[in-house]
Amino acid sequence: MSTPMEADKSLDPVTFEVLKNSFITTVDQMAEQMLRTCYSFVIYNRDLSNALHDADGNSVAQGNYDIAVHVGTLHNTCKEVIRVFENDMAPGDVYAINDPYAGGTHFSDVRLVRPIFDEDTLIGFAQSNGHWSDLGGSVPGSFDVTARDMFREGLRITPVRLFRAGRFCSDVANMIAANTRDPASIIGDIHSQAQATQAAERELLRLVKKYGREKVTRGMEEVQDYVERAVRKRLAELPDGTWETVDYIDRDLGAGEGMIPIRIKMTIKGDTVHYDFAGSHATIASMYNSAPGATFSAVVAGMKTFFPDLPLNSGFYRMIQVTAPKNSIVSAEWPVAVTGFLMPFEKIMNAIFEMWSQIMPDRAIACAFNLEYLLAGGRDARKPEKPIFMFYEWLPGGWGGRNGKDGADVTTACFGTGLMSQPNEGNERVNPTRTTEFQIKTDSAGPGKWRGGVGVQKTSVLLDAENAVMSYICDRERAVVWGIEGGLPSMPHGLTIRRAGTDADTWLGSVFSDYPVFTGDEFARPTAGGGGFGDPLERDPLHVMEDVIDDYVSIERAAVDYGVVLKVIDRDMCAYEIEAAATDAARADIRSQRKAWARMDPSIVSARYKAGEINALDAVRRFAVILEWESGEVLEKTTAQFRESFEKRSVAHWA
Repeated sequence: MSTPMEADKSLDPVTFEVLKNSFITTVDQMAEQMLRTCYSFVIYNRDLSNALHDADGNSVAQGNYDIAVHVGTLHNTCKEVIRVFENDMAPGDVYAINDPYAGGTHFSDVRLVRPIFDEDTLIGFAQSNGHWSDLGGSVPGSFDVTARDMFREGLRITPVRLFRAGRFCSDVANMIAANTRDPASIIGDIHSQAQATQAAERELLRLVKKYGREKVTRGMEEVQDYVERAVRKRLAELPDGTWETVDYIDRDLGAGEGMIPIRIKMTIKGDTVHYDFAGSHATIASMYNSAPGATFSAVVAGMKTFFPDLPLNSGFYRMIQVTAPKNSIVSAEWPVAVTGFLMPFEKIMNAIFEMWSQIMPDRAIACAFNLEYLLAGGRDARKPEKPIFMFYEWLPGGWGGRNGKDGADVTTACFGTGLMSQPNEGNERVNPTRTTEFQIKTDSAGPGKWRGGVGVQKTSVLLDAENAVMSYICDRERAVVWGIEGGLPSMPHGLTIRRAGTDADTWLGSVFSDYPVFTGDEFARPTAGGGGFGDPLERDPLHVMEDVIDDYVSIERAAVDYGVVLKVIDRDMCAYEIEAAATDAARADIRSQRKAWARMDPSIVSARYKAGEINALDAVRRFAVILEWESGEVLEKTTAQFRESFEKRSVAHWA
């Protein structure tokens, strides 16, 4: 055990480095514990995060695989637990919380927090977060896009004790589980998460036994100070200045058409950075609102992308200031619905990507695709022993093109970095569904000198199910994934359904809930690619030809978007030839007309779309027009907003 004099000294570099990495490894061990014991297929696919905190609730470490969305929230929920139980904690206690209005994300993210004692001294906390597949509410999966308040979203858990001095409070746990559609899995996940926090407790006490309490607690302080010093130093080396941008949510379901702005002004001054959301829209009539804790997390996740080498803990938060208008879409308060906070979350992240790309152009990146959730629930006629099924799936997509590199293909969303792409076989085993198509989506990548990453196309059919309903949680059907530095957008999101026994597809779009589905119904949706980086007419024709060979780009869009004309030698053998003269002529023609195309009367574009002369990609990439994709009608306000973005991010950079 260290003496008091020794405790006044900073740790030696070797001990500091060992403890720093030990804290992170401890959190990674928590994740491994959850993956091997969880009941929910959602958590098994890594919709989880964990953290180690000091005695004040500050985050000491997060894991290497925790998903991005939780990075700036876990310290909030730990501090809320401390506030409620500060004078009533004992070894073996475990508390639960999922309250988004107390600094969390949404009700589905349920956190278990364990105080860690060395003898009678509180030295820290372990926290385990898992996305439970259902928390009650009006629809299976607890994602009702039409919800205006939390009472249709699910159970709000303010800090509550689930274990008292090691004894399981089964009455409380059963009450929580009884308010969900899958109580058996909820009880299983509670024990899984509690065991994960216990694994952290064992590891931290092992470190105390080896190094002494004072050195370990000092290490918890110093790793936070280390990250703070590193970030402040890097900020101080950058020029002071202010950067501004705006991104959009597709619509307010309680109002007319028109996209919902999220405005951000970022100011770097000395070794601090301020994010101001003044001018952002008021809360909207759906669950696509973000409470302050989730908004702060989006800021941290976006900024941390440009500091990839540093560990993440509360030291990263100390130089960041966030202000937002009260009751805005990024600062929602009880009881406004917030389960769909991930939609503003990703807009904030991508807006921050854009601003930091101007500061660190070597790491510049265009807009990434938007995460989408497909949820279905009902009675599984295949399994009498477990009749209720909960199908909850997300897909990978494309990240934005980068300065000197194409975007990452078929990658989990920036919102959920760390998530797995769900295996078809696993979903088919636990749900009455069958996958009939799952492949790369040709032409999904935003064209650019460096194209965006490609998305995917997935089609599934519902098998033996009764009383089933479906919800789709998505965005960027209208605020289409954008390019930068002259790059072009990707493609609109949306889902189509083909009823059993028919040949007709019905476009349902990107936002609906509680939609009845029946055995034999087939549902298909793509995920967008990332936005393009740089003028697509500057892309090497050889790279375009390679994309055609890989089925990333069709031969038709190679000509339309890149002005690259290819001659097919043998399609089956992937043999093509660049027609140089035709390519030069096509590129010259596009250069001479594209600014006029981007400003063409939207009604002309609509008429051509209705006549089948152009498609949605033409409307978005060439004419910068957003239509009601089923009818072809112009969305006038939305188009004006989209064109403003297109002019700034694309047209202004064309030679």
